[in-house]
Amino acid sequence: MEIRLEDVEKVMELAGVDYYTAKEALVKAEGNLDKALEDLAPTGTSVGDEVKDLIEKLKAKVKEGNVDRIQIRKADEIILKVPVNVGIIGGIIGAAAAPWALIAGTIAAFGFGCKLEIVKKDGSTDEIV
Repeated sequence: MEIRLEDVEKVMELAGVDYYTAKEALVKAEGNLDKALEDLAPTGTSVGDEVKDLIEKLKAKVKEGNVDRIQIRKADEIILKVPVNVGIIGGIIGAAAAPWALIAGTIAAFGFGCKLEIVKKDGSTDEIV
């Protein structure tokens, strides 16, 4: 069985793991990329609880005020930006109708290599831990 460098890099990128972990997962999955990613994914119950906890912390920060937008970052790339006033225009844009579900789904899909940040009206950012 041959493990290709491209596959290792893809697993590293999607799962947010180092080279050794990605290669080991591919070897264990006999080169099957989907199986390797599935094996590296956190268990469903812990992901759900952790995402719910993050969302609750985020909601509390938004209630405090002075929040312009929420963003999800993985490494140096911003994956999702959601303006805080998106609930107001939710009827216009279907995906925005449930911004908390959109944020939770993005975190779950991209894993916990992501950082959840709030961007304040003055441009500064705070990470939700």
